[in-house]
Amino acid sequence: MSNTDTATLLEDAANRIADISRPDLQIMLRRAALRLRNAAAVSMDDDIEEALRDLAGEFGLTRNDTIRFIVREWLEKNTYLPVHDLDEDGDVDGNA
Repeated sequence: MSNTDTATLLEDAANRIADISRPDLQIMLRRAALRLRNAAAVSMDDDIEEALRDLAGEFGLTRNDTIRFIVREWLEKNTYLPVHDLDEDGDVDGNA
């Protein structure tokens, strides 16, 4: 489960706290605690932090999600990760 999924589940639970069962809430809180415990903060120089804040605002992402996006893009463009090629006959929903 990704950070975004966990955050979405927690936000949803907070919005309908009366409807969430105690065991489900315990599971979500344990997952969140585990992620926080295992999260390592990456500190950057001030100019890089400023650029990350600007990009995160443009993308509508968190700082960490922006860093993940940048790293993934860099790894794909430099062929360290496979690029997801579109199939010639595949459905692209108007995007190519």
